[in-house]
Order: sequence, then structure tokens, then C-alpha cells
Amino acid sequence: MDPIIAALRFQPLLPLWLLAGLGLLAAVAIVPALLRRASGAVLRAVAFLVLLVWLAGPRLVQETRQGLPDIGLLLVDRTGSMQIGDRAALAEQARMKLEQAAARLPGLELRTVGLPEAGSAGTPLIGAITRALADIPRRRLAGIVAITDGQAHDVPADGAAPWGSAPLHVLIPAKGEETDRRLRVVEAPSFGLVGHRVDLRYVVEDLGVAHPAGAVRVTIRQDGQPPQVASVPIGRVQTIPVPIARAGPTAVELQVETLPGEVSTLNNRAVVEINGVRDRLRVLLVSGEPHPGERTWRRLLKADPAVDLVHFTILRPPEKDDLTPLNELALIAFPVSELFQIKIRQFDLIILDRFQNRGILPPAYLRNIAEYVRNGGALLMSAGPEFASITSLASTPLGEVLPAVPPDIDEATVEGPFRPLVSAAGTRHPVTANLPGWQANGPPRWGEWYRRIEVGDARGEVVMQTGDGRPLLILDRVGKGRVALLLSDQIWLWSRGHEGGGPQAELLRRLAHWLMKEPELEENALSARVQDGKLLIRRRSLADGPPAAVTVTDPDGAPTRLTLTRGAPGEEDAVLAATRPGVWQVTDGSQTVFAAVGAANPKEFEDLRATATKLAPLVASSGGSVHWLDPAGAPDLRLVEPDAANAGAGWIGLRRNHDHLVTGVASQTLLPPWLALPLLLGFMLAAWRREGR
Repeated sequence: MDPIIAALRFQPLLPLWLLAGLGLLAAVAIVPALLRRASGAVLRAVAFLVLLVWLAGPRLVQETRQGLPDIGLLLVDRTGSMQIGDRAALAEQARMKLEQAAARLPGLELRTVGLPEAGSAGTPLIGAITRALADIPRRRLAGIVAITDGQAHDVPADGAAPWGSAPLHVLIPAKGEETDRRLRVVEAPSFGLVGHRVDLRYVVEDLGVAHPAGAVRVTIRQDGQPPQVASVPIGRVQTIPVPIARAGPTAVELQVETLPGEVSTLNNRAVVEINGVRDRLRVLLVSGEPHPGERTWRRLLKADPAVDLVHFTILRPPEKDDLTPLNELALIAFPVSELFQIKIRQFDLIILDRFQNRGILPPAYLRNIAEYVRNGGALLMSAGPEFASITSLASTPLGEVLPAVPPDIDEATVEGPFRPLVSAAGTRHPVTANLPGWQANGPPRWGEWYRRIEVGDARGEVVMQTGDGRPLLILDRVGKGRVALLLSDQIWLWSRGHEGGGPQAELLRRLAHWLMKEPELEENALSARVQDGKLLIRRRSLADGPPAAVTVTDPDGAPTRLTLTRGAPGEEDAVLAATRPGVWQVTDGSQTVFAAVGAANPKEFEDLRATATKLAPLVASSGGSVHWLDPAGAPDLRLVEPDAANAGAGWIGLRRNHDHLVTGVASQTLLPPWLALPLLLGFMLAAWRREGR
């Protein structure tokens, strides 16, 4: 049955200011008479009092009230740091105990909300509380209980509770304040230039230790190289140089020794991935006699902002020398010595476009080009009729690094229409695989060429050919370098749109980047990268056989054997869950690659201690308390009055607010007119008679 509450209320018949004025006049009239003890003064005072009370309109109001339950909020932290040790189990036990205790308390509604992993935002504990309170009336809020490790990353700087005066009780699933050692990366560049070094800065910190000091050992690993061990002081930023030896990702792993008694070693390791990029690529383009396709090469290379092009066209061969003095020549003398002897190693790629041996380059310089290739350089030769002549470079020292030469000079140049085709090996090679316009089940959608050079047996890989299977584009590796030989000088027809044109820009771009050893164009390569918590493995191969198997070694050294799955031509793939941070190693027996996995949430794991220090200001300002769950478990739950203590030894209190709804109202006048008028007249008559005696 709903309780009935009675209260005295007034409903004045006159404005308050007028009622107060009448009271003042009555006092002025009565007080002197009372002081003189005049006869009938008391009766007149009572008569005036009856009049004023009647004008004040006293009423007895009775309310029928329905009590509303108080609402408590129970927030359970389920972020990544709460999965360490027994924290999750202790938190779950505390949640169950509190919910059962709340169910036994009449007039209390306990709402439980979870705080899931928040990605790179860390633990937004206060934000989660604020969102949960959005549909709870503040006058019914009894208090907040947060089961958390205390690692909140959005605590207000002023320490003021944004929800008002309701108490905040923090239950921490630990025995007490903990210690933790972390290795924190202060500065790590995302990329570095190949052939240069970048600086990686880090610091080792001991958290929860009163006076951290001394030195610790840090192990540094880079792409599977032998580890380096350094002794570094605690709390001081260290700098290590990281050499970038190749294009593509370089994985660096740092690991510090364990602090005795620390809560976890998860943040004792840091992984950084630095992407190696090349500086502006220096390309030397040497063209022979002018021909219609010469500008194709120049336009392609000039269109790439990453290419620094040096282009020379031989307009004045030696046999046309007329002994004109050099200071009268309008042409620039070809800097043979500077290019092919002094600065040849500064170029990433040399392109010889229909260049022939007419005495411009002595054999020693041609030998320099061959040595440049063997030592890691790149050579692209576009051959025309000059390659099948007595001035062919195939008969010079440069011919030693070319993948093919004409067997018969007189019959090497073949005239007639043909359509370039991608060979079987070319469908698997990244330079020619899936070229725009290529169709596996039909003729390619690109135009014809009309001249090619016949060669003998070819080394390397024939990736493009004619309809009758003759080589057209040959790729080869020589020593540490690479060579590409294009046996036609008519690729320019595609750039002019002849018969619909063709993918000359894409083909030449891929060709140049393969020659300069860009990782994404390696034809026999193993790669691994981490995306969305998964290790993506891809193996490219020109060999046509059963899918290969790879061995994956996780950061803790545990191997896993995987059989790859055949995908596109020349590609095999596999996917493996990779949630453990560190460097993962993948090998197929001949190639080994590495992939770096950082912590899924670096901010969440940068401090793994269970601590009350971060939430202490909020607890103090709200009048709440802090309790440790190990080993006592969750404290008892009570309802307390607003002016009572909110917590004690082994218990926490949620505040009673006594909020209610009024379901009915009954009002009764205490001095109705029919009663007030006789009383007023009676007391006035009595006073008159008393004074008349």
C-alpha cells in the first residue's frame, strides 16, 4: 500500500505583501495595549490572529506517494589490460556477488554495463560512465561501482566527478599496487632512404618503483640478423642507428630483461617497422640515331617524379666529324669518360635505346657497363636493326651480360606484322602478368608491331613473345644485377594509339622498377605482412608445381608449418592469426622474410599495473572508496542515508535518495469561512464587553 504523507500548507487569500501589512498594523494597534495591560487587549489580539490566519488560508494536504527505487551503476572493465593474470576471473566473481547482493536489497536497481576494448583510445572509463548515466535521472543515482585495474585514460585533469555527488567505488582485481617495466619507443621514423641510416629512440622505465635506477640489458634484432645486446640506464632516452639496406619494410624488435615481480612482460618488447624507400632514382638514357620511338622513353621517365633522368641522344657520330672546333659546335659533346667511368655507379638504371657500337664508347667503357651490371646495376636495351648489324653491341664486351644475341646478322631483322603476346612464364611474372588488355582466352586487345630482331638461345625468362613463340622481351639476372632486352623498337606504336594502342606505359614502368629491384615486382619472392591481426603470406614463383609449404615462427620461437593455397598464376597465399606482438619469421627453405606485429593497443598496454593512483582524485571528490579484490573478493553492498558514511571496512554503500512519484493529493481547509467568521465576531464581542465593564 502506498504511504500517505500529510503536510500543512497555506493558500493566502491576499497577496503576501498586503497580508504582511495587515499583520504589521495589527501589531501596532495591539502591542501598546498589551504593554499597558489594557482590559480586553488579549481578546482583541486573538481576534486579529484569527483574521490573519483565515486570510493566510491554512490547508491540510495529504499526498499518496509511490517510492522509486534508487539506481546504482556497475561498470565492468573488459579492455585488454584486464585480461592479464587473474584479473578477468576476479572481476567476474565480483560482478556476480554484487548483482546477487543488489537483488536482495529492496528499493535498489543495479544496472551493469561492460567497457569493451576501445582500440587506440586506451580505456575511456569516465566516458563509458557518462554514457551509461545518460538515461539515469541524477536524483535517483545511488552511486557508481567500477571493477577495473585503475588504468583509465580519460580522467578529468581537475579530478572533479562529472556526475555530481554520487559516490564512486573502485574495485581493483589485485592484491595492491603493482610494479611494471616497460620499453617505450619515443621516436620511430615510418620510412628511411635505402642506403642510409635512421635513428630510433627508446627509453626503459620502471613504473611503481620508488627510486628506479641502475642499468638493464636490451636485446635488439633486425630482420633476423644476429641480436645485439646493449646495457642502458633506466629512465634515459637511448638512440640506436638502424641501417636501411633494401626497399620495403624493415622490422626492428627491442626487448628488455624482466623486472623481478613485475605484473607482466607484455610491454617489455617493442616492434617497429620502417619502410625502406629509394631516393630519387637516377636513370641514364642514351639514344642512338633519332627514331620515332625515342620520345616514348623520355616521356615515360620524365612523367615519374621519383626519377632523375639524364638523357643523351647521339646526333653526331664519329664518322661525321668535320673537324669543327668545339667552341663553334652547337651540340654538347658526349661526356663519355664522365658517364661511363667516373659516375657510372651513381645510376640506378642505364637504358640503351637503339644504341650501336660506332666507336663512341671504347671497349673499356663497354666493359665498365658490363661490370656495373654484375655488381648490382640495371641495364635495359631496346634493340632495333642496329642490333643485327656489324656495329651491334652483342659483339662487344657488353654482349657478355646480354641474355641473347643474333645468330645470323644478315637474317636477324624480321619485318612483318605480328601481335606481341605474353608467354606462359610471363603470365606468372609480375612485370607482364595481367597487363591491361591481355586476355587469357583470346587475342590481346592491343595493336600490332611490324619489326623484331631474331636471336638465338636466350638466358633468363622470356616473358613476351611473338605468335610463333620467338622471344620478344627477355629478363635476366647477371651477378648481382639485372638485364632486360626488348627485341623490337616499335613499342612506340602503342603510345601513338595504333590499332587501339597498348599498355606501353604500364609495361615500361614495371620493367624499370623490376630492373631497379622494387620488392613488389620480384618474380620469385616470399612476402609477409600483418593486417587486422592476421599474418598474410604470399609467395611468387615462376615454377609451375604443387603449392609450397612454409614454416612460420612466432615471436616466442614456436614454429608452425603451413601449406600455401594456389591463387592467381604464379601466386600462393596463406593466412594465419597473428595477435602476439613481436617479429614473425616466415621461410620456405630458400627465402626468409619477417613481419612486425606491434601491440594491438599500445596505449592500453603502455602501463600494465593495477593501481588506484589515477582514479584517486575522483574517488576522493565523490566520497567513494577503493577496495582490492584479491584475496577478499567483492565487499558487501549496503544502502546508506545521504548524510551517512559511504564505505567502511569490507563494505560499500549506495546512497538512498528517497525519490518518489505523487499518485494522489487530498486537500482540506483548516479554517473555513463559516468557522472563521463566528470566531472573529465572538472574540471581538468578548473584547468589547470586557472593555465596557
